[in-house]
Amino acid sequence: MRSLADWLEQQQKSHPNAIDLTLARVREVGRRMNLLAPAFKVITVAGTNGKGSTVAYLDAVLRSAGRKVGRFTSPHLTRYNERICIDANEATDAELIGSFERIDAARGDTTLTFFEYNALAALDLFSRAKVEFAVLEVGLGGRLDATNIVDADVGIVCSIGLDHADWLGTSIEGIGREKAGIFRRGRTAILGSEELPGSVAAYATEVGALPVLAGRDYSCRARDESWDFVSVAATLCDLPLPALRGQHQVGNAANAIAALAFGNIGVALTPAAVSAGLREARVAGRFQIVPGEIEWVFDVAHNVPAAQVLSANLESLPRRRTLAVCGILGDKDIRGITAAIGAQIDAWFLAALEGPRAVSTAELVARLPEGARVSMQAADVGAACRAARAAARPGERIVVFGSFLTVGPALDFLGPEFVRL
Repeated sequence: MRSLADWLEQQQKSHPNAIDLTLARVREVGRRMNLLAPAFKVITVAGTNGKGSTVAYLDAVLRSAGRKVGRFTSPHLTRYNERICIDANEATDAELIGSFERIDAARGDTTLTFFEYNALAALDLFSRAKVEFAVLEVGLGGRLDATNIVDADVGIVCSIGLDHADWLGTSIEGIGREKAGIFRRGRTAILGSEELPGSVAAYATEVGALPVLAGRDYSCRARDESWDFVSVAATLCDLPLPALRGQHQVGNAANAIAALAFGNIGVALTPAAVSAGLREARVAGRFQIVPGEIEWVFDVAHNVPAAQVLSANLESLPRRRTLAVCGILGDKDIRGITAAIGAQIDAWFLAALEGPRAVSTAELVARLPEGARVSMQAADVGAACRAARAAARPGERIVVFGSFLTVGPALDFLGPEFVRL
């Protein structure tokens, strides 16, 4: 029998293109597997940033309310199994292999991309486990993402920024319209930021969705140690601050609560369930702080808006000499990302990443802010982490950022005994 690693290697080669933004093939395989009209409720989360955190809050609050929940996220940091969880338990190798076998039997001569296999496996395992809710994180865009083969009972667009320009274009309005493609007629559409381009609301209206706007239909009142969620659907006072760190996390949590409050999906929100979910939500690599003699901060920030948020979050911490372990893929705005956070960094340890989109550390150096101090150009993330740790003195901070392909190996470098969510 093929191992999980064998299956994943095969899937990387199954389709001639790593990304193929069309739903015809994956939808047809989903139809053959009876996955297109699931018995469970579906909440689909799109956006440039904030998706992973919003998914984590939805998952945790629903489970705290006693519901059985499937969670689908991507990409993974250290293990493929992270992508598909049922009641917070990662899918096992055996479960994934069984699902891949069913997908292969159904697809016949139809080719599928790596992500399409992934999305079909999630829907298959959720169906077999008889979950009550599936929370799906969009991989790329929305309208043509494989998660969009099933109709969302609630769609959330968290934010819109310039990212994946090769696939989604360089127009904020156009990107917004692509991400709004998860909205459905007669279903709740959460517009999770007051700064979304007008195309998001316009698309929701065009398809007959039921738009719910941050700042208009719901809002949050933050205090030092608590916050209130205020809306016409539900008001919850004195909620605990989210377990996930960062000044932006109250907004992400509010979007998750709004989806449950306005979604008409059979969820009775109680202060106890919401509070428990906010305390228990966990997601690696999003302003994740590992304290110690040398403090480590992990953040997958891989676009300019995310780097700006990371910079603001670092600014809110006590000032320390800060070393950066940084690896960024070549199709990202490297100059914009590093400029956004440059004022927080005292020394740079640059890492070459793997894969066809990788660039050399020399190219990274060329796009750093003027005057940036480069302490090392490393062949891989592990080498950059070793050098940064050797250079750091007690009381200093190491920030690892720039990509999932940077944070994942860095977490592996520290090891599970050091990294506890």
